[in-house]
Amino acid sequence: MKVTVRPRARHSHVTVAALAGILIAGSAHGEEVASAIPAGGAAATQLSVRPDCVDGKCSFRLSAPQLLALAEKLVREKKYDEARPLVAALSAAPGMSLPYNFLDGLIALEDGDAKAAAARFRAILKDNPEQTRVRLELARALMMQGKFGGADYHLRLAQNDEDLPEDIARMIGNARSVIRSKRRFRFGFDFGFAPDSNINSATAAETVDVNFGPLRVPVSLDEDSRARSGLGVTASIYAGLRLPAADNVSIVADLNADTVKYEESEFDDYSVQLAVGPELKLSGSTNLRLQAVSLFRWYGGEVAARQFGSKLTVQHDLDRTRRIAFQIDGRRTESELNSGYTGWQLGANATYEQVLGKSAIISASVLARRDFMDFDPYSSKTLGVTAGIGAELPYGINAGLSGGVTYMAYDEPQLFFSEKSRSDWRFQARANAGLRQLRIAGFSPSVEYQFLKGDSNYTLYETERHRFEFKLARYF
Repeated sequence: MKVTVRPRARHSHVTVAALAGILIAGSAHGEEVASAIPAGGAAATQLSVRPDCVDGKCSFRLSAPQLLALAEKLVREKKYDEARPLVAALSAAPGMSLPYNFLDGLIALEDGDAKAAAARFRAILKDNPEQTRVRLELARALMMQGKFGGADYHLRLAQNDEDLPEDIARMIGNARSVIRSKRRFRFGFDFGFAPDSNINSATAAETVDVNFGPLRVPVSLDEDSRARSGLGVTASIYAGLRLPAADNVSIVADLNADTVKYEESEFDDYSVQLAVGPELKLSGSTNLRLQAVSLFRWYGGEVAARQFGSKLTVQHDLDRTRRIAFQIDGRRTESELNSGYTGWQLGANATYEQVLGKSAIISASVLARRDFMDFDPYSSKTLGVTAGIGAELPYGINAGLSGGVTYMAYDEPQLFFSEKSRSDWRFQARANAGLRQLRIAGFSPSVEYQFLKGDSNYTLYETERHRFEFKLARYF
């Protein structure tokens, strides 16, 4: 490879940058954060090339490794104008795609073009999600854009690199704490369509047995009482606000809204939930949050649920890769669809999360709930477990897989159906994949599949549901 340059000071040895990096958080407005790149971690590369100089211009013939070494040296010395043509030349060199994207991303960061830098780093992680140093620089680029949620996600994955020195891992943890304290607002929304095998969550059975005096009589179900398929138009919004109130205290508000609209309006489903309250930072690794909660859900144009209550959440980081959380939730529920569903609901759950490898997060939860309804046959006890994994895969795919099982036991029988109390088992599974790197007018595409199955000793409540959702999402 031939490179032409004007004579300058004699070149010295080149040391290839180590894969470790240190990020120190900047301001809440996304200003540039400092980055220190320690030397070492690879053998030094030496340039011993004699130039051919004619009329004040010198031509060098460099191998691809020599070109890379020189480009790295110039970038390390912050001689970006001189490095640009060499880095550009790397793009045409075989096997140099990764270092080209990395060095070009670093130069873009120094030019203040964080968006272009992030694109370069994502291009590397698309096929090499284990590159910790690249993930750290991507976090820096996202922070410069004010995208603190994405930055925190990548820093958390980077922390799981066992080769990180303890002091660097600790500084990354400090950076994440600053990100969480500086992140004032988050917002995102999506829309799409969802083919669904059971839009009314009903049984597929044609008849159910009911008690008619001393006899049990089969009764036929009409179409509205049986499972119906359909295509829904979906949309959802989430937003979060964090306002500092005092030292180690913030007021946190979370809003979630979901809609599914079908051609048959009697199955339209809308819900909105708002949670507001203080969050107290008990220590560097423990937070406590107490929020008032309200939820409204409309089904078929009527109020299916109106809830008011509160929830207490405690979250603790066991170490840089493991986290646990506990939550207690108490609510008053009212329903205009069926007055029997009016009453109190008390719940508790515990969650464990761990970063796995350098690009995945696993989680597991245990939940318990007690429903005290005005109609005793609707009062119940619930126990359940869920587990899942989310990961960054090659080709820029973000994917997740989860599943769970829940058991519900009701207090009293519905004598119209049986003299035995109702008991249900519910099974669920979910798989999703998205391309966060692909943008369509700023939106990223994703697809999700859900499977739900309900087994019950009451035929009316035996259900099975398959649902796909294709959507475009925008994150801020």
